[in-house]
This record gives sequence, C-alpha cells and structure tokens, in this order.
Amino acid sequence: AQALAGIAKDLTKMSSKSAIRLVVPKEAESRLFRWVAMLTGSKNALKGVGFFVGAALLQIFTEIYGDPMGFRMANFVQAGALALIFCSGALLPADMGKIKAKIPFKRLFSKSREINILSAARFFLFGSRDVWFVVALPVFLYDELGWTFMQVGSYMAIWVIGYGFIQFVAPQLLGGGRPGRAPKARTIQIWTFVLTAVPAIIATAFMAGLAPELVITGGLILFGIVFAFNSAVHSYLVLAYTEDDDVALNVGFYYMANSGGRLLGTVTSGILFQFYGLEGCLWFSTLLILAAGLFSLKLPDPSKTPVEWVVKPGD
Repeated sequence: AQALAGIAKDLTKMSSKSAIRLVVPKEAESRLFRWVAMLTGSKNALKGVGFFVGAALLQIFTEIYGDPMGFRMANFVQAGALALIFCSGALLPADMGKIKAKIPFKRLFSKSREINILSAARFFLFGSRDVWFVVALPVFLYDELGWTFMQVGSYMAIWVIGYGFIQFVAPQLLGGGRPGRAPKARTIQIWTFVLTAVPAIIATAFMAGLAPELVITGGLILFGIVFAFNSAVHSYLVLAYTEDDDVALNVGFYYMANSGGRLLGTVTSGILFQFYGLEGCLWFSTLLILAAGLFSLKLPDPSKTPVEWVVKPGD
C-alpha cells in the first residue's frame, strides 16, 4: 500500500513540477526558482496537514469503533477526499506536457550526465531523511516516550508544515530570488555538507543522555531548515538542467531516484530501529547524506551546461 501510494504521489508531483517548467521561461532563472520553491513548499505544508488529519481520524474512529475498524474507517474517509481531488483533473489542459514522439524504453534512463548525478544525490538525500523520520521517529515517540496517536501525528504535522514553509521562502533566505542570483552547483554542495553534521549531532546528543524530547525537537528544527534548503535547490536544478521537450522524461527519472531513496529509507528505518534504535538510524542517515554530498561535487553550474547533452527524439 505504501509503495502504490508513493508511486501515485510521485506521478502527481512529477506532473506538477513539469508543468511549471512549461509555463515559466527557462531564461527567467530567479522566477523559476521562486515558483518551484512555492509549489514544493505548499505541497509539503499540505502534507503536514495530512499528518494532522490522518492522526485525528485515526484517534476519533478508533475510539468509536475500536481497532481495526477505526483504521478502516479513517482510510475510507481519506479515499473519499482523494476521489474529489481526482475529479478536479478535468479542469487541466488536456495537451499539457504531451510528448511529441514516442520514447523508446532505453531513453527512460536519462542521457544527461547532470540529471544522472543530481538523481543519484537525490536518492541518498531523501533516503537520509526517511531512514529516521518515517518509521523510527513515530514509533519511538509512541512506544518509548508514550505519546498518543494524536500527539505523534500533530507533532509530525507541525514539522512538515514548518519544513514546507522554509522551502516556500528558500529563494529569499538563500538570496536566489533576485535577478541573476539563481542557485549554482556550489549552493547545493555547501548545504549538503552542512546537513551531514545535523543527524550526527542529534545522535551524539542522544548518546550523551540529554532529554530526548528536547534533542528531537531541536534536532528536527535544525534538520528541517537545512534539508528544506537542499530540497528546494535540488528541485530548481533538475529544471535548470533540462529542456522543454525532455522535461517530463528528466523530471520523471529524477523522481524515480527520489522514490528509490525513500524506499531505501523506509525499509532500513524499520530494520535499523529494531536492532540499533533511533541512534543507529541517525548515524546511517549521516552516511547517506555524505554520499549525496560526494555526488553533488560533480555537478556543473546550470549556465555552463553544454547544449549537446540534450538528445532529441530521432537523434
């Protein structure tokens, strides 16, 4: 169920960000960065609302119907909401993003070196978040700290909404919203290596015996801010490295790597938590971010990308 939901979410996200690339001229780099950050930030803010709504539905229906019927009823309500959203697709232009020629299977794997490197960095970056945030953290809060469903869901919702807000204002905070100040390769390199230290600091604080509630809260705030910067710049670079005709193909490949990283993080989160606890998940997160940083060192600036890497249908 998680895998199918993740596929559906990433198809939606890929289409949305591809659409921005089609309506904002590539020459307007700072404007493209602002719109990508706006979409990404608002998406994550709504995801945070989803954490809260899901927790509330689970709490309410479990108290009324018991378990597992409460869980089933919560899912039926969410399915109804998704059906309404699905109907809104009829309002979109039918030909937006339609490819001009059939793409052979071998071209599904991007021919752009820049997109390949960025996708590899994205794989490890998002694996590093989910390896401790998706499974280990909520189980730790519920099982070891004794929090309720509502407390865990609200806590994670607040974090995701705040994370989305930071993504939303990332262009202003990074100075990339001004003309001629769009992010470069060095931007993502700096922020990825800064992020490497954050889970290591959180794990060290746990091992030092500090109060877990304070460590988690402070660590999540710091991790969320730096991670949001990384994610916002990544989302800009994937569009800056691509051309109009290949936008869906390249963005799709990029989000395939994103989903692969999240799958790695989700699976290893549960396994590592059982054997090594939350600290083990945090140390593994540090290693994954380090791998993302090493890949990012090979990225060129978007303005220096040669036109020859674009492979057109029929070439």
